[in-house]
Amino acid sequence: MPHDATLSNTTQGGLPDLLAPGLEVVFCGINPGQRAAASGHHFDGRGNRFWRVLHLAGFTAQLMTPEQGSLLLAQGCGLTTVVARGTARASEVAPHEFAAAASEFIQKMMAFKPRRLAFLGKAAYAGMTGHKQVTWGLQQERFAGIETWILPNPSGLNRSFSLDELVSAYRALHDAIGSPHP
Repeated sequence: MPHDATLSNTTQGGLPDLLAPGLEVVFCGINPGQRAAASGHHFDGRGNRFWRVLHLAGFTAQLMTPEQGSLLLAQGCGLTTVVARGTARASEVAPHEFAAAASEFIQKMMAFKPRRLAFLGKAAYAGMTGHKQVTWGLQQERFAGIETWILPNPSGLNRSFSLDELVSAYRALHDAIGSPHP
């Protein structure tokens, strides 16, 4: 892990951020699931497809486990959540929680200056920006001055997207990045 990376938790009860300055992309989860909050590892839930999708989309050479999350930093990728509070379902996060998290989240992203943000699901982005209509993929408007993507949430509870559809959406981001720095 790079010496300037952070694994510190900025909010009580949340997951530790996996961030370093200048990453190619930071994947922004809505909030931790209960299992992830208990284990301290991002996307650690039965049926969560994040790690599989990341691998199949080309972000990682091998399928990783939640416990190996910090290895993403060497791939130019980081992980964070918008809301720290763990829940059984992301739909349990109230809109006012996104609005309340916006200032701290923006400051964090401005401090680390990733090249791209990838919000996993529309709720957090919409809640922080106040946008009523949000499209999938690359956004025309930058968030905190950073190129912004909206990707489908890989939660096992989100069955609106098949595995192939998730991989296709994440691959579009991967292809836009090109070859991530070593």
